[in-house]
Amino acid sequence: MKHTLVIHHNQLDQVQKDQLSASIGEPFPHNNHWRIISEQTINAPDLAELRHQLQLDINILPNDFEPAEVKLVISDMDSTLISIECIDEIADMFHIKPQVAAITESAMRGELNFEQSLTQRVTLLRGLDEKALDRVYNERLQLNPGAETWISGLKARDIKFALVSGGFDFFTSRLANRLNLDFSRANKLAIEQGVLTGSVVGSIVGAQAKADFLHELCQHLAITPKQVIAIGDGANDLLMMKAAGLSMAYHAKPTVQAQANCVLNYIGLDAMLDLLA
Repeated sequence: MKHTLVIHHNQLDQVQKDQLSASIGEPFPHNNHWRIISEQTINAPDLAELRHQLQLDINILPNDFEPAEVKLVISDMDSTLISIECIDEIADMFHIKPQVAAITESAMRGELNFEQSLTQRVTLLRGLDEKALDRVYNERLQLNPGAETWISGLKARDIKFALVSGGFDFFTSRLANRLNLDFSRANKLAIEQGVLTGSVVGSIVGAQAKADFLHELCQHLAITPKQVIAIGDGANDLLMMKAAGLSMAYHAKPTVQAQANCVLNYIGLDAMLDLLA
């Protein structure tokens, strides 16, 4: 069976071309990236090693993936669409970033139950002035490289975009307005008299809630999960990613990379468009 490999870079040097040709097949230019058609069976560890050796993002398109059928992309926010973990930066305003960041990192590796870890972290924010949220958004929040090109490219293809986060709707709603996103969902911080209470309003948006949101949107759009691409970086994205027709790990934790269909480690979010070209 032939396999299509996507190399998410617009230029390859001769050393890279030679090593790719010797390992899996001869690369050829395709739009703004490179591809290889190979009849070899390529296992995940060998592909991961080749990526590491060449410092290239290389992915195998699943044989049942139909780019023209994709109608929805659903993305995590923190450390995926944006470069920061918002809760860690909020905690920094309260001078407790190391304590909160340690819990965040453990949760993203899948060592802690996400819902419990979020409750622990939000409790530590009790008493913080809500103006700290504005400061994080205005002073620290940055889109990851290629984000705007990626979203524009999806719109040009009439593909809807959903932003879902185990973080907070203070940030997802502003990003949705700024980037003209179609859907968003996240946790709502409880605020009284301008001060964080140390809790969230309603049920927590965790791993299952993210997957449920994907299925909810499929019903709303009258599509199937097979027509969805899901992208994330942490353990609480895995259920959502497993539910989608194609999953992408973006600069993700090892456990997420191991379970995703595709991986990006060296290049920006706009490389996702290579899968649709």
